[in-house]
Amino acid sequence: MANAEVADVVIVFAATQPDVRGRGISAFLVPLDRPGINRVPSPDSLGVRGLGCMDLHFDEVREGAGALLGEQGRGFKLAMRALEGGRVAIAAQALGVGQAALDEAVRYARTRLAFGQPVGNFHAIQFQLADLATDLEAARLLMWRAADARDRAPKATTEAAMAKLQASEAAHRAADRAMQILASEGYRRGSTIERLFRDIRAAEIYQGTSEVQRMIIAADVLA
Repeated sequence: MANAEVADVVIVFAATQPDVRGRGISAFLVPLDRPGINRVPSPDSLGVRGLGCMDLHFDEVREGAGALLGEQGRGFKLAMRALEGGRVAIAAQALGVGQAALDEAVRYARTRLAFGQPVGNFHAIQFQLADLATDLEAARLLMWRAADARDRAPKATTEAAMAKLQASEAAHRAADRAMQILASEGYRRGSTIERLFRDIRAAEIYQGTSEVQRMIIAADVLA
């Protein structure tokens, strides 16, 4: 669980009416100092190591109606609404990583000399940088659109899915291409590109994988 290392309270989604599936899920605010809750270190991850992830183990933890967040049985809707905001935030996060990767590639293209001139003078490098800049700008516009819809509309499910899908995959492509442009300098352990390359992969997984986002978008297209 993200931020569990430093969190004081968590939102727990639990089945209060197991026989009605999604309509029987409720949300509870649970302090992490409750008896029976233990924080367990998570296995080491490839990237996003500053996220403070830990596993939470619950053993006979009891909470009353006073811990209920919202109405009983409305937890699933709360979770879905929270996912919309989370996906817009991940789109913004991914854009930051992608832009940082592009900036590194541009810096290298301007300063790295080959055959007496910057490698940015060669079309092979220019075409890659142009594609990455266009890819990221498209993602940025989708992210702004999703953020606006999240503020104004009762639902922004499809907009958030499109933004997360495009931004996370565009940023992944940016980190990959930047590493190719920087060559051994980017592939080196401890380089900026190496960290960006490791970190961005998570954006295509958490808060719903890219495949899940495609399912959401397709359901809207086919409706």
